[in-house]
Amino acid sequence: MKEIDFSKITFEDALIQLESIVRELESGRIKLDDAVEAYEKAVSLKKFCEEKLKAAQLKIEKINISPDGEISTEPLDKIEEN
Repeated sequence: MKEIDFSKITFEDALIQLESIVRELESGRIKLDDAVEAYEKAVSLKKFCEEKLKAAQLKIEKINISPDGEISTEPLDKIEEN
């Protein structure tokens, strides 16, 4: 398997590749050396996906407008459910 150029891959493409590798490994029809290489690639893809998700989560904020019209933001995960 060739190395992944993470500067040219999207989250969705990485996830598709990761799912494909998992299916291949679960099938049990892969040689040991190939399985080890596929596992290493899967670990890299998983890390990439986790980093993309974390970055997206940090960008998501709730916009608040106070009664006097002042605008502020707060992280979405701090919003209390009613």
